[in-house]
Amino acid sequence: MFDKIMEAQQKAGEIKKRLDAITVTGTAEGGKITVTANANKLVQSVVIDEAFLKDADREELEELLVVAINKALQQADNVSQSEMAAATKDMFGGLGGMFGK
Repeated sequence: MFDKIMEAQQKAGEIKKRLDAITVTGTAEGGKITVTANANKLVQSVVIDEAFLKDADREELEELLVVAINKALQQADNVSQSEMAAATKDMFGGLGGMFGK
């Protein structure tokens, strides 16, 4: 039992490393705002088009930043869920028939 727990912890660490290496982006206003994050949902950069920044008001900019960040985090969540599902399938692969799958 202890070996299984250690194996699960090791797998979790491996998944975290893989997710750290996967980059996702979210954009708003046709790419004028781009947010880059990793699949562990850590925002790495925010890029705002200079011409757009000059013309945008504060409220518009704040709203569009939220949109871009949420899109990036949603993509990160999708990737994370896929990685976890694959890892779970690998760990419990032979047990799938037990649960009617």
